[in-house]
Amino acid sequence: MDLFESIRKAIVPVHKEGYPFVAIFIVASLILGWIFEPLFWVGMVLTLWCAYFFRDPERVTPQDDDLVVSPADGRVSLIQMTVPPEELNLGTEPMLRISIFMNVFNCHVNRAPMRGRIANIVYREGSFLNAELDKASEENERNGLVIETKHGNLGVVQIAGLVARRIVCWANPNDSLSAGERFGLIRFGSRLDVFVPAGAEPRVSVGQTAIAGETVIAEFGSSKGPVISRRS
Repeated sequence: MDLFESIRKAIVPVHKEGYPFVAIFIVASLILGWIFEPLFWVGMVLTLWCAYFFRDPERVTPQDDDLVVSPADGRVSLIQMTVPPEELNLGTEPMLRISIFMNVFNCHVNRAPMRGRIANIVYREGSFLNAELDKASEENERNGLVIETKHGNLGVVQIAGLVARRIVCWANPNDSLSAGERFGLIRFGSRLDVFVPAGAEPRVSVGQTAIAGETVIAEFGSSKGPVISRRS
């Protein structure tokens, strides 16, 4: 592999949603540098962080309809049985909920957990509490997708956080998504909840780091039972 190819593979593309923000940071850096030269370099460091935040790397997703993959990069913050948000119309019975918390250094492009058709998309206004709090699922601004899958309807909810003020979803009702396909992002720290249909066992543990489109977070039809983990 030559040097050019190595550099090309090392550079992660920036998602187009980030272009305006990167441009703003560059302009601000130039203005600050004109006022006081050292501030230009501070601005450029922040510009690099902004580009890093909006990075959109390629991912290799297992194409297996019995697997549920993580919709986001981040830390698994919660695994429990709970009733899904009323607006998703997923019923009143508890479903397996797996929450992924994204900090400001995680990649924020969101991906479909399973292959299926988007049956509905519901946006709901709300607060901007710390996304790690359990009550953020009910009180924060959120955008929910219901995806018809082989195993039933799955819910994936984009939840705004303390810093996040903009949920972006470019998917539409009746769109067909492949597992791992990009459907949206949330700007500057947030959380995603996945409500998995009955019959699946979690394949991650609380505190584990997940990679969007690659980490298997739940599995249908497995006889392995729940994951047992330990800290080391």
